Amino acid sequence: MALEMRDRCERCSIRLAPDGEAFICSFECTFCRWCTAELSQTCPNCSGELVPRPRRVETDGQERE
Repeated sequence: MALEMRDRCERCSIRLAPDGEAFICSFECTFCRWCTAELSQTCPNCSGELVPRPRRVETDGQERE
């Protein structure tokens, strides 16, 4: 099962690139690094830990599905 790779921070709505820095909890709530710092690395939705999201890079010009 692949991660959803949401393209916006759930708190401030800044755009997040698939290969850029973002943070997620175990439910895939997604936040930018600035909001993650302000939230003390704790998801406001589930109280779970926010950890760096893996980066998805294109291969041969196409994203994998």
